[in-house]
Amino acid sequence: MSDVDFLKVTGNSMKGKVNIFWFRRDLRFDDNIALYHALSSELPVLPLFIFDSGILDKLTNRGDARVSFIYNEIEKLKKTLEKDGRSLCVLYAKPLDAFLRITKEFDVEAVFANKDYEPYAIQRDTEVAEFLKTKNIQFRAFKDHVIFEENEVLKDNCEPYTVFTPYSRKWKKQLAQTEIAPFSSEKLWGNFLKIKPFPFLHLEDFGFVHSSLNFPSSEVSDVIIREYATKRDLPAVEGTSKLGLHLRFGTVSIRKVTLKARSLSDVFLNELIWRNFFIDILWHFPYVVNTSFKPKYNRIEWRNNAMEFEKWCRGNTGYPMVDAGMRELNETGFMHNRVRMLTASFLTKHLLIDWRWGEAYFAEKLLDYELASNNGNWQWAAGSGCDAAPYFRVFNPEIQQKKFDPKGEYIFKWIPEHGTLNYPAPLVEHKFARERALAAYKKALD
Repeated sequence: MSDVDFLKVTGNSMKGKVNIFWFRRDLRFDDNIALYHALSSELPVLPLFIFDSGILDKLTNRGDARVSFIYNEIEKLKKTLEKDGRSLCVLYAKPLDAFLRITKEFDVEAVFANKDYEPYAIQRDTEVAEFLKTKNIQFRAFKDHVIFEENEVLKDNCEPYTVFTPYSRKWKKQLAQTEIAPFSSEKLWGNFLKIKPFPFLHLEDFGFVHSSLNFPSSEVSDVIIREYATKRDLPAVEGTSKLGLHLRFGTVSIRKVTLKARSLSDVFLNELIWRNFFIDILWHFPYVVNTSFKPKYNRIEWRNNAMEFEKWCRGNTGYPMVDAGMRELNETGFMHNRVRMLTASFLTKHLLIDWRWGEAYFAEKLLDYELASNNGNWQWAAGSGCDAAPYFRVFNPEIQQKKFDPKGEYIFKWIPEHGTLNYPAPLVEHKFARERALAAYKKALD
């Protein structure tokens, strides 16, 4: 639609000031901090979601399941609002262009949003805030995506932590001293702007098609969390929460998940702290997006064999545990946590392929892809990151299989041809690959 008619087709008269709540990585009404503050203001609130064309236009897979997931969640929010005479304005544009259009049609007092800590998001919000300032419109940003942000968990000398264990101790100490209360907007519902339904874009309108993948539920049983410590390393067992997708896009509240974890499983809580840790690392050290956290690791001479990388991507390396993981990823958009470590170690150590290649492939395929965690975990596996596995730790895929999938249940689920002539021989021999990796790392780091 044109700049003018995208709002006017609703037939609404645009009189009086409004506040805007901008949905981003917080696709829920429940326990949403910026939404709560927007609805607590004195002005009616217009909710907004922007399909960022600057991001989506770069995606080569027009059936990207994450776009479908976001679309489905936005559609649910919009339908819920329209049951009560409200609506959600949904645009496909670059955010700055979207606000140029919005501010032509509405007299906006303030824009409320929850913070995003990725470099692109910080740049985007800075540009939007600067534009809004020229219109005398406030941009109000709140912490919602994490429990602690930016400079809230620091060493005693006010420097950021780069090692997880002391960070987690400080994090837990602060959690014990912090009241985590839900921000319920239920009683504030009437403060949404009364308005006729906005038109809703179809995925096809901006060049995408719906994905056929099944998305995991945002509801996780107490049993999964309580038994997480004993089952999380067994890929054949439903022992993980699969909440990553929902935490990524904010369809669940990190506060509610944290409170449940604190009461049921310290091991599960540690996983949430790792997530917060990597987000803090990315915020303090944004250069990690493109280069090694430890600069000397940039000197490693990667082999970067394209044929071997393709075999790794397709799950045809001849190492069953690695191949099962890659096939699970390609088919479902998910990979078990233990197997993620193994596949990453295999690519960087056995094949000596740059961790950035693997990180980019995971970024393309993972439903729960989050820049901070993906980057942090890949650099951990490669040895180049903060608090990383030492470079001389090279996972043995056969030992990992015997330890965590002793009956081969996970293997045969994803590799039905395992044990037949149709399954390929190992791409490289483990002992040789390990020695080659150690020599390459030692040469670069000495």
